[in-house]
Order: sequence, then C-alpha cells, then structure tokens
Amino acid sequence: MTTRATRTPRRRTVVALAIVLIVLGAFVVRLIDIQVVNAREHMTDAREMATGRAIELHGTRGDILDATGRVLATSTMLYDVQIDPLLAAKGIQKLDAEGHVVEDADGNDVMVPWPELAAQIAAITGQSADEVRAVVDDALAADPSSRYGMVARYVPTSTYRALAALELPFLVFPPHPSRTYPAGAVAGNLLGFVGSDGQPLEGLEEQQNACLAGADGDLSYQRGADGVIIPGTEVETPAEDGGALQLTIDADLQWYLQQLAEEETARMRAKWGGIMVVEVATGKIRALAESGSVDPNDVDATEPDNRASRLLRYSFEPGSTYKAITAATVIEQAGLTPTSTVYTPDVMYFDNGARIKDSDPHPDMNLTLNGALVISSNVAMAQFGELVPPEVRQEYLERFGVGSPDGLDWAGAPQVGFGLDAADWDAQTYYTTTFGQAFTVTVPQVASTYQIIANDGKKMPLSLVESCVRPDGTVEEPDLPEPEQVIKATTAQQVSDMLENVYSEAWLADDIAIPGYRVASKTGTAEVTDGNGGYKQGIYFTSLVGYAPADDPQYVVVTVFDEPMTETGSGANRSMFKKALTQVLTHYRIMPSNSPVPLLPQTK
Repeated sequence: MTTRATRTPRRRTVVALAIVLIVLGAFVVRLIDIQVVNAREHMTDAREMATGRAIELHGTRGDILDATGRVLATSTMLYDVQIDPLLAAKGIQKLDAEGHVVEDADGNDVMVPWPELAAQIAAITGQSADEVRAVVDDALAADPSSRYGMVARYVPTSTYRALAALELPFLVFPPHPSRTYPAGAVAGNLLGFVGSDGQPLEGLEEQQNACLAGADGDLSYQRGADGVIIPGTEVETPAEDGGALQLTIDADLQWYLQQLAEEETARMRAKWGGIMVVEVATGKIRALAESGSVDPNDVDATEPDNRASRLLRYSFEPGSTYKAITAATVIEQAGLTPTSTVYTPDVMYFDNGARIKDSDPHPDMNLTLNGALVISSNVAMAQFGELVPPEVRQEYLERFGVGSPDGLDWAGAPQVGFGLDAADWDAQTYYTTTFGQAFTVTVPQVASTYQIIANDGKKMPLSLVESCVRPDGTVEEPDLPEPEQVIKATTAQQVSDMLENVYSEAWLADDIAIPGYRVASKTGTAEVTDGNGGYKQGIYFTSLVGYAPADDPQYVVVTVFDEPMTETGSGANRSMFKKALTQVLTHYRIMPSNSPVPLLPQTK
C-alpha cells in the first residue's frame, strides 16, 4: 500500500528528473544550433577571437625589361612595424644564452620590462625610445585592452630582419610591395610609375598592368594569449606573381638620346624636344626620348605636366614632312615621275581664290617633283596635288595613318586627323593638305610614314612591347595588326630617291651630312595655335625626319622641338638629328653605304 510518505519522494524524483531532462534538452538544442545550424558563423567568431591579425601576402609585381633584358623597373618589399600594446606592456620572459627562462631566487620568471624592449626596437628603427614607448602608452590610454599600434611604416628589408631577430611576440610586419627603377629617368616618360598603394598611375605601368600585376593572397593563424602562433593552425592562400614585361626599347640608346634631347632643347630654348627611333623592318620602337623625363623613383621632383610622354600625347600639323605622301599619291594616281614639272612662282593665286606662298622668295622656275621636295615648295606641291581628286588625296593620307590612332593604345593620346572630309574642304584647305596642313598627326605617325617609304611601301605596325613572360614561362606576344602594303614598292623607291636628294642637295645638306652614309630626310615646320583660333606669329613646332642607310634602310629617326626660340625654323633640328642618327648607326654597327646618291634634276 502506497502512503503519502512514499509518494512524496518519488514525485520529487520525477520532477527533478524532468527538470534535468529539460535542461539537458536545452543544452542539446543549443549545441546543435552552435555546431550544425550556425556552425559557420560561430567558427568565424571563434577564429576571430583566437586568430592573430591576418597577414596579406602580396604577389610580386613583374619586372619591366628593355630589349636586351636590362631591368628598368622591379619590385622590392617594405614593411610596417605593428605592435600589440597589451602584450608589449607586460614585457617578455628573460632568456639565458641557451634559450632557457631565467628565474629569480624565489623561482619566479625574470621579465624584460617594456621600456627596455622599446629601447631595443628604437635602436633598430632609428626612433627614440620615448617615441616607441609612446605608441604603446597612447594606445593603452585610449583603450586599456588595445591590441594594435603602429611603430613605423614602410621600413626596408634590413630593418625588418633586425627586428624579426629580436623574436618579440608582440611585433608583426605586414609587407608592402614597393617599386624601384634601377635606371632612374631612363625611359621614365614611358615606364610611368605606381602610387604608394601600389596602384599604377601612368605609362606602361598602367597600360600593361594586366601583365605586371600579381594577385594577392593571405596567411591567417591562431595564437595563444601570449601572442605565440599555435603550431599547425596556419592557413595560407598563396599569392601569385605578375609577369615580366619586355619592351622593344634599347635602354643604352634611350639614355644617350635623352641626354641629347636635354642638351639640344636647352640650347634651342624650346619648351621641350624629343627623338624617336623605329626599326624599319619590324616597326619596333627602339627609343622614344624626350627632355625633362620623369624619374619614377622621385616623381614629386618633376612637374605634373612633365610626368608623361609628350611624344605620345602631342598632336601637330606635320607640314612639309608630308609632302612625301603627296609625291607618292601623284606618282601612283597621276602617272607622274620625279622629273615631272610645273611652273612655279614663289606666290600663286589659284582659280578657286586660294593663295599659296613659298616660305622663301625665289625666281619663277619649272620645278620637277624632285625639285619641289628639295626646295620644299608649297606652290609646286599644290599644283602637283591638284592633279588628283581631293577624295583620292585624303584616301592616301589615311592609308599612311592620318585620322587613325597610332596603334600604341597610349592613355591620353590626342585626337588627330582632318577637321573636314575632302568633300567639305574650303578653297585654301584644298591646297594646304598637299603640304601637311589642315590635319594633325602625332610623332609616331610621322615615324610610321617614313617607315612605310623606307620599307618598300609596306607598313609595319609600331610596337613598344616585345612580350609578357608569365611566372610559369608562358610567353604572350602583343596582338598586332598584319603588315599592310600602303603604296607600291616602285613608288616607295622613287619617293626615297627624292628624299635622298633632299638630304644631299637641300639647304641643310652640309650641316646634317654623315660621311659614308646615304640618308633620306625631310624637314617640317608646323604653325602653333594661339588658343584663340589663330596661330602664333613666328613660332613653330619643328621636325626633321629621315632614315639610313637610304640604299638599305635600317632605322627611322624623328626629331622634334616645341617652339624653339634660338632658331625658330626646322633648321633648329639639324644638330640633334645628325647626332641622333649618327649614334643610331654607330650603336647598331650599321655598315656605310657603298653606292652613290642617285642625283635627280630639280628644274627643267
């Protein structure tokens, strides 16, 4: 028989058991929630509590090399010195020579206090001990549980290694890729530079970032309360390095021509000057030198306007250098030859009302097409040019690149081409287009025009980049347009013969002669806009372009000055052109010519 006395303990037992089961069930539910339902979230929280600051691993930015493999830009590593103030303030255990913890007479660990450690750090970073101590003191004053402070930023590898050798568990050294340019300002106008954050800001660094840039990774780890990494907890996502960019530029030639451009620009008191060298058979740019080139190691030392390539960002009317295109046009489309003639006064009024004038007075004469180029007669070229419909003349200019990009895909490249199509040319433009006015080009387009003539009429696309070599050895070459036959080889040869006569017989012949070599060349003098719809009076953008040896063309050289003042016409370029071309021939060991210049009549 059950009594009240026996029922009461049993009921209490059941109630207690029920409570235990309920509590246990709650723990089970919570455990399932933590380990299954929201496991990812809680794992992240736990990792954040137990893991040290994740270290970003930077992929090394690829080198930039010249055509011979010389390094023009490379990457190095700088480091931040970060500190855990909470750990640092506690000091560290003192170790003996064998690495054992030193104890005092009572068996307690002897600690190296923070001020002493701060002095050791300061001796390496070049700071004062007070400055280093202040990093920790200030951080803990603002937050007694602070785990972050910055001792120094962007220290070199030598400093990092010396600090790491101290084996202080409260110091970490996040790396920062940095860029250095061993050749200084050599090709600085082309290389460009990167910002302090590693982002490319100019030049090839920016244009070719897809080749050069690496991909970042990271390294995370768990650590104990003493800041020591727990073995086996490291998780690494590897970084990937960038590719090596090889250029067509020859650094030694580039260096010499930059010095030459600097000297001649100062002598001519020009705003700036530049020299471009193109290999005839390939279209590869071997030098693109200009005065005032930026040193990417010290960008702030150069004015903002001078930190990019003006040779690739300046457009101008080419003037007389493009008379060669008119000559090619009339040979192919009007059946003329270098000895075809027109009656040429120094000023002529045409039936449509246009007035064309030569730069210098001269008696009336019957000039040949060759003679028109030799004395650079606007009047003669206008008459030769009108033998071909304007639409055809525009077509030929376009074949040579007028109105199209230069193919180098340079950021900030200017708008170039015709103001109006041939159908809309006014009376004056109808004729001025025959001698390089009423349309604009860039220096590379002038070089390309003469590369075509020198290469038997075949256009080779200009290029600055040889290849991108990936870390795994894969070589990626640029996707360039196919070579194009712009004019007939026979036409190119006739124009080349006339340009040789310009070099040998024109007014600059004695000043630019290079003994032993046949050279083809032409000067150009472009008016400079005054910004108000007109032109500056007596101030020009001057050019002199040519190639050698004319009997076996190897290299095109273009020289330019923006507003030279010592001598305002294209004669200002004579010294720079001669020295530049002589250096190119010497540098590449080009053999002298072994045949005479084919002299042609200038008048009949």
